[in-house]
Amino acid sequence: MIEVTANLCRGTVFLAGEVLECSVTISCREGNGQGSRGGKSLAWASAQLHCQCHVSESKVKVPTERKTEDVDLTQSTGYTSFVPSRGEKGVCILSTTPKILCCDVHLRPGDSKTFLYRETIPSDAPPSFRGQAVKYSYKVTIGTQRVNSPIKLLRVPFRVLVLYGLGDTSFMEDEDQVDTSNPFLEGQKTRNTLLDTAVQILATVTSRKSPNSYNVSNPNGTVARFCLFKPAYKLGEDIIGTIDFSISTIPCLQYSVVLQCDEHIADECQGQQYNGITSISKHQEFCLHMTKSHVVLPIPLHATPGFITDIVCLKWRLHFEFITAKEPLPDQVTPADQSESALWQGPENIAVDTLVWNLPIKILPMNPIQATSAATVRTPMSITI
Repeated sequence: MIEVTANLCRGTVFLAGEVLECSVTISCREGNGQGSRGGKSLAWASAQLHCQCHVSESKVKVPTERKTEDVDLTQSTGYTSFVPSRGEKGVCILSTTPKILCCDVHLRPGDSKTFLYRETIPSDAPPSFRGQAVKYSYKVTIGTQRVNSPIKLLRVPFRVLVLYGLGDTSFMEDEDQVDTSNPFLEGQKTRNTLLDTAVQILATVTSRKSPNSYNVSNPNGTVARFCLFKPAYKLGEDIIGTIDFSISTIPCLQYSVVLQCDEHIADECQGQQYNGITSISKHQEFCLHMTKSHVVLPIPLHATPGFITDIVCLKWRLHFEFITAKEPLPDQVTPADQSESALWQGPENIAVDTLVWNLPIKILPMNPIQATSAATVRTPMSITI
């Protein structure tokens, strides 16, 4: 028998525009059947990248002309018997040109041959995403066939992150940046790769400390002041903010902050109405008689940064809920003698109002090499033909 093993050389997470490298090893294993001593032959092996888009039919209505374009695209790239998206759910919206790895390979028992597949992920590709209404998934498909045998497909899933503005680094010109090339190499200055440039952009954007303060108030007065230390965050970071109640004129009993992503379908593709908001992490605290409090919300590595396509737009926000008292609360009596203790008894019933506020934030991808550590898919993967 012949075993085909595929291994993504650098990991399973990539940025759009990067070059994906996959090593494909074809091995001949010992068999019990007749003719195994003479070895086995493989007619051909080919590889291709493709992206599948799966939508919920009740929530998303793709226009008829767009469906036709997707079908024509699939047929134009699948003119051979190798159709990598065969049997997959959804529509193939992106596929690269198939590359032949080998033809007419004869292996004796114990022999193996390794081939390297290299392909550039299109820079305009959508990111990997698993939403309520839309899903984008990427795979490397290796097709193999023995003589007089059906085609076997080995699919290796991987994740794509998108960083917008990779080609525009003008905002970095005025910054005192450190070149990411190796300073210890002699000779000519090495040129930064796309990954080096992306890491430098992410470090520049997400390290800018420009605190923004927001006064939170309702028609009855001021509730609090919220301070966010920077406007953009990477996957895996913590969103840290402070809430100042010392300026409030209305008693705040409790507050909660929720990190949410909003999956919005384009107007021409909207079907059944649904709530596309998903809560990721939450911070809740009782704050009566507090002067200051802080908020810490972790951003998971598996989350998808904000993006936009023809079908869906994903945005991130902080959802605040402040529960305030409608009437002033009785003051706490402070004993004249500081050595004595006092117990404040709150009222049994309090008339309250709820103040809701949404603050948009920007979440960017992280270094894909670091994101690989949180990936659930591991390589190598193999198939027997």
